Amino acid sequence: MFSSPIEEIKNRLDIVEVIGSYIKLQKTGANLRAVCPFHSEKKPSLFVSPARQIWHCFGCSAGGDIFKFVMQIEGVEFGDALRILAQKAGVELRKYATAEAAHFQTERNRLLEICELTCRFFEKQLEASAVGKEAKQYLLKRGLKPESIEKWRLGYAPDVWQGLSDFLASRNYQKSEIEKAGLGLTSEKGSFYDRFRGRIIFPVFDFNSQVIGFGGRIFKEKDKENIAKYVNTPQTLLYDKSRTLYGLDKAKVEIRKKDACIMVEGYMDAIMSFQAGVENVVATSGTALTNLQLKILKRYSNNLLSAFDMDIAGDSATKRGIELAQAQGFNIKVVTMAGGKDPADIVVENPENWMRMIEGAKSILQFYFESAFGHFDAKTPEGKREISKVLLPVLKIIPNAIERAHWTQELARKLQVKEEIVEEELKNISGVPLAAPFLDEEAPIAPKVMTRKQLLEERTASLVLRNPISTLELITDDFLPYFDPKIQTIFVDLKQQKTLPQSDEFVNYLFLRGEVEGESVDCSAEVKLSLREIEKMETKNKLDGISQEIKKAELEKELERVNNLTREFNKLANKLLD
Repeated sequence: MFSSPIEEIKNRLDIVEVIGSYIKLQKTGANLRAVCPFHSEKKPSLFVSPARQIWHCFGCSAGGDIFKFVMQIEGVEFGDALRILAQKAGVELRKYATAEAAHFQTERNRLLEICELTCRFFEKQLEASAVGKEAKQYLLKRGLKPESIEKWRLGYAPDVWQGLSDFLASRNYQKSEIEKAGLGLTSEKGSFYDRFRGRIIFPVFDFNSQVIGFGGRIFKEKDKENIAKYVNTPQTLLYDKSRTLYGLDKAKVEIRKKDACIMVEGYMDAIMSFQAGVENVVATSGTALTNLQLKILKRYSNNLLSAFDMDIAGDSATKRGIELAQAQGFNIKVVTMAGGKDPADIVVENPENWMRMIEGAKSILQFYFESAFGHFDAKTPEGKREISKVLLPVLKIIPNAIERAHWTQELARKLQVKEEIVEEELKNISGVPLAAPFLDEEAPIAPKVMTRKQLLEERTASLVLRNPISTLELITDDFLPYFDPKIQTIFVDLKQQKTLPQSDEFVNYLFLRGEVEGESVDCSAEVKLSLREIEKMETKNKLDGISQEIKKAELEKELERVNNLTREFNKLANKLLD
């Protein structure tokens, strides 16, 4: 029996599986590495140790155990990370002490409970109520299979003012909580009513398949002219549309496996694509792509396939989202869909057509060129102007200079103008700044500021831990006082052949650093170099101290003390020359 849920969760979950479900890991020796999701970088500096069940980024200094990782990447407090990992591990928090369980019961937990209960309520209404059965028949006629309805947990909101809120109130949830979950509203007259009424319900899930919000769609002909087609959960503590991608919880494994993500607009598009066997697909739920969504997708693949209705001439939200993805360095292709049909309709007609369209996806630049030259006459001055209006802003934001030069040459060739003219016009275009993708992200983790001496101390300790047989003897009693007390303790325990504590976060970090940095170096030679540098620093500090004492003794006219200090100064100074 474990004494705490933390201990049981750590025992059941492997850090490689937990972190690997969020970001792409690559094997490197005994460890794994990845591009760190917590700061901007191109080369992988985050390492995961299966042996020690820890992770550390040597770029921004973030690190820790599985709880620290989930807290950082999900942006949640410890209590929420505990609940997320308990769910993954199949650990029941209730069986632990009531006081401890109460400590972790956050407002976020309560809202998640409300959303889960609400989802079950809507599911039941779809199956059991008379109008719910009508809604289910509508979904079946649209091409959905019963197993898809069950898998995506589709439901029906009864067409009454307080059906859901009365149900939740009977389960001891307050109106204020129902409202915070985005499920209830208060009228100007003060009456409380349900946000979702008389609609088919699409639950929206977070990365861990927990219900965080809902989308409600009308399905009766009589409603189509009078009310909005969709009603969605507003911004809540749980639901942030700028970072939510519908279906990602189900698609993430396939996206990584295929190394590509297909983006569609609607719930039905995503579900029908899954039903057709194409599972590396997510929906933006009708909103433009945001920087935060792109940041999340970049954890899984740099390849995006857009199955949106692309308006190359207009300043559409879709186009702006694609431009942000371009500026972030994604490889983008466009799935062209004939006849203005959406993916759901294409799948209903023939799933194989959807697969063929995906296989025939064109690069975004190829798509823009073909569309622009197809819309306008490149032989007329007016046509040339309109084509350049469409394509120059697109060329401007290509981050790779060689690729940009290629398409600039291509535009000049097809317009039959000199390349210098296109380049001149390109300078006058105010494209999306390449820094723009990072403007609305959370602030990246600031790297831990360390002095050169601290860096050398940690490097020395990590290399000693990697190869104590050839290096520990170099840490003599003369060197020991130069180190931080934590590192001194490690050296003393090693000399006394004591077992170092496996639960010590700092010790585990040093072990991992030794494995990473000591893989291709001579540990003994590197330790000698580091000790020499540390000794020089200590000597310089002592010289500075003696220099101050000499000045003080001179002011106080203590000549004998001045002479003694000067001899000591010269002796130490000669050590630096050795």
